[in-house]
Amino acid sequence: MSPPEVPSVADYRTLNQANWDERAAIHGDSSFYGTDRYVRDPDLVSDVVQFDRPLLGDLTGVRGVHLQCHLGTDTLSLARLGAVMSGLDFSAASLERARALAGAAGMQIDYHQADVYEAADVLGRSSFDLVYTGVGALCWLPRMKDWADTVAALLRPGGRLFIREGHPVLWALADPRPDRALALEYPYFEVTEPQVWDEPTSYTDSDRSLTASVTHQWNHGLADIVGSLLDAGMQLTGLVEHQSVPWEALPGQMRQLHNGEWQLDDRPERLPHSYTLQAVRPR
Repeated sequence: MSPPEVPSVADYRTLNQANWDERAAIHGDSSFYGTDRYVRDPDLVSDVVQFDRPLLGDLTGVRGVHLQCHLGTDTLSLARLGAVMSGLDFSAASLERARALAGAAGMQIDYHQADVYEAADVLGRSSFDLVYTGVGALCWLPRMKDWADTVAALLRPGGRLFIREGHPVLWALADPRPDRALALEYPYFEVTEPQVWDEPTSYTDSDRSLTASVTHQWNHGLADIVGSLLDAGMQLTGLVEHQSVPWEALPGQMRQLHNGEWQLDDRPERLPHSYTLQAVRPR
């Protein structure tokens, strides 16, 4: 029997969009996202945004857009900190959930369905003071150059990019091994061909199965990301590497911290878990 045909790179958006459309209901009903908590507590912000607050600073009146916003929990959190927020995602099902959450929480958030690379045409060029991208977003994009060009196009002169992401070293690690050694298995640098995954369930506490289980993902080294932003005319203003990440990235080898973050339980200083990057479009 011949092996199954691997979809071409050109199919990545169709495959990934179908996967995220299906994840929307699973994630929206999960305690992992806990969307009902945002309705019950008008002051609640997500753990991810709470972690970011010292570097985010005062957002009062800031015109912001959250790229790849999914269910909008972080988008809503940024709005609760004073920003005037828009959200963009390619998944219609995710945006349906995001709009319902914002409505139930009494927040005005402008949501748009589009691919990230189309964001400037959909939302308007030079329209935002802040472009925000959260954890677990960049791995779904094949090219950092096009992403960086989009970010620069969205920002007004003086506007800034704020991104916190899983570290590319973390993404390159092999699955946990019996000997607990950390081994680099997958590409660190951006490559043309994607990593093709077929995973029957999502990363939440739900055991519901996915029908659209095949996805395409890419890693991007720090130099790929920073270099693309510099080439797009952005100026780097901050880069911090963290010894924690917002999910149990290496099951069985991590401990949960008081702030909900997860950290390698054995010598965590060996591993850059995540990073925060900030850049501005020059005036």
